[in-house]
Amino acid sequence: QVQLVESGGGLVQPGGSLRLSCTASRIIFRLYTMGWYRQTPGKQRELVAHITGDGTTNYADSVKGRFIISRDNAKNTVYLQMNSLKPEDAAVYYCNAVRSRSMDFWGQGTQVTVSS
Repeated sequence: QVQLVESGGGLVQPGGSLRLSCTASRIIFRLYTMGWYRQTPGKQRELVAHITGDGTTNYADSVKGRFIISRDNAKNTVYLQMNSLKPEDAAVYYCNAVRSRSMDFWGQGTQVTVSS
């Protein structure tokens, strides 16, 4: 079955950086829009950024200018470079791959903690 495996989460101080990675298997990666979402307890999952197969990107206003999403289609991997992290960026970050309503897949999530 389709697998999305995230890595790179952890604890970072405010102002620091982290890079998340998500590697997909069993999909034609270049055909999928890849996204990063995040969720905190009691809140809905929210879009952080997504990138289409041809590299068009979109960001939530809260992360514009600080986060960069990129992809390497040869490695079936999407990245999220997170800079100038703030405590409010702390969340579980999820990788998403979507091509259609029935071809919509999620990773297991990776925890990002921003604290001094």
